[in-house]
Amino acid sequence: MVKALTGDWTDRHSEEQERGISIKLGYSNTTILYCPECKQYTTLHMVDSLRKNGEPRFRCLICKGQLKFKRNISFVDAPGHEILMATMLSGASLMDGACLLIAADETCPQPQTREHLAALNIAGIKNIIIIQNKIDAVTKEEALENYKEIKEFVKGTVAENAPIIPISAVFSANIELVVEAFEEYIPTQISDENEDFQFLIARSFDVNKPGTKIEKLVGGVIGGSVLKGKISVGEQIEIRPGLKVKEGYIPIKSTIVSLSQGSNFLDNAKPGGLIGIGTKLDPALTKGDALIGHLTGRLDTLPEIYSEIELNVNLLDRVIGSEEMIKVHSLKHGEKLLMVVGTQKTGGTVIKILKDSYQISLNPPVCVPENFIFAISRIINRRFRLIGYGKRVNYKE
Repeated sequence: MVKALTGDWTDRHSEEQERGISIKLGYSNTTILYCPECKQYTTLHMVDSLRKNGEPRFRCLICKGQLKFKRNISFVDAPGHEILMATMLSGASLMDGACLLIAADETCPQPQTREHLAALNIAGIKNIIIIQNKIDAVTKEEALENYKEIKEFVKGTVAENAPIIPISAVFSANIELVVEAFEEYIPTQISDENEDFQFLIARSFDVNKPGTKIEKLVGGVIGGSVLKGKISVGEQIEIRPGLKVKEGYIPIKSTIVSLSQGSNFLDNAKPGGLIGIGTKLDPALTKGDALIGHLTGRLDTLPEIYSEIELNVNLLDRVIGSEEMIKVHSLKHGEKLLMVVGTQKTGGTVIKILKDSYQISLNPPVCVPENFIFAISRIINRRFRLIGYGKRVNYKE
């Protein structure tokens, strides 16, 4: 579906292509355009892919009128497999809205679909579009039966009133209705540029090719989402928790040398879409996603680093992502957990059980915004399964 909208295949890693599944978060950007005459939405890729050589750009394919720019949007493609749940949750923390993809040729819900919906609920994402894909692979009666299964599945959930759009991504059927739904159901967030700048890192890279001469090396790149505020090229930033040293962690400081969204370079960045930040950092620090989960801001403005946290925990009734329905039991003293907060995965150990909360030690420590939720997974049948979420004590909505 993302390829039909943007032209990008988001499974870029060789293992993903060999196995035919998403493992890491995939990213892509596109521009939404609108034809006032035909009252139809489209994307720049959809128009350009059908434009003939020599024809002017930004023209409606139907009436040939001038298309109007609406906005640039970014996609985060999260893995579907339930054992990659932590990766999926880290994607959810970047999103203003979500498309819940359901295959029309499978019964609904599949274990991972149930888990994804629970994750959207935990991440507090209410702007949801349900996409019923692969309608080309079923009969009309089977598609309608699958539609009823979807309606039954989402009843009483955060997605109960979400639109259900039948599409065939392979043949790009009904894709323009998905673009229209983005405009209607997932509006651009209005942000206050005067707030302290915060940027959540979801990827980090060394963009230098092997064998590059020293004088031509460029600094490390961090990619992710601006949570609030605004930043410009040339400003100084700090990354926390930062670099591990004997005594703990020390923040990493650097200067922004470039800001980009896809292939577009920007003078400043604010919330909305995924941003790449070019820095003066040693590329060894950013290589191989080493800074995933860290928080970036201006000097001395970031929250403190936590190695212990007190959480009000909400446990789910049933384990998500398992074929059989397994009841979730309370957390035990000394239990080892997988905690996902923002884009950071960390190990948690229950060190104290209080009347209404749990004291949990974190390794590695985390630096996260005040209002972020901790997703909690425990080992069940040799795999980490999502069992609930926690809000920091004194958490304010």
